[in-house]
Amino acid sequence: MLAVGDKVVYPMYGAGVIEAIEEHEILGSRQNYYVLTMPYGAMRVMIPMEKVKNIGLREVIDQVELSKVWDVLQSAPEPIHVNWNRRFNSNLAKIKTGDIFEVAEVVRNLILQDQEKKLSTGERRLLDIARQILISELVLACGKDANSMEEQVIGLIVKNASVS
Repeated sequence: MLAVGDKVVYPMYGAGVIEAIEEHEILGSRQNYYVLTMPYGAMRVMIPMEKVKNIGLREVIDQVELSKVWDVLQSAPEPIHVNWNRRFNSNLAKIKTGDIFEVAEVVRNLILQDQEKKLSTGERRLLDIARQILISELVLACGKDANSMEEQVIGLIVKNASVS
């Protein structure tokens, strides 16, 4: 069970800190909710405690997993689908898993693709979402600010692409 002060990731929204556990009545039903503060984007979210498993709420990665994220960001990109629709849906499915490694792959692949050929509006939005999710978790895992974390992520991706 999660507690106040725990750092967690809410898939498709990013990482936050459990600020409180509150009981609320919504549509005539009383439930306990985790109240999250999302530092990246300054959002406040309430999640019903009974739906945590279905939603995929999980704790922020540790140092071992953090080094694996750096490895993913520095690795060679996967071959991309030529069909825009398939590529978009594949990337969206990866983001929805809430798995940091899949989200890191999407960020890496779309940043590199953008350098070769500018992204479409839809893919640009998808990159923005994936980047926010990734950076928000890395900020809480590393204790750095969002701007320096984003610079570090992009630097790793771009540096390794130019070496390859």
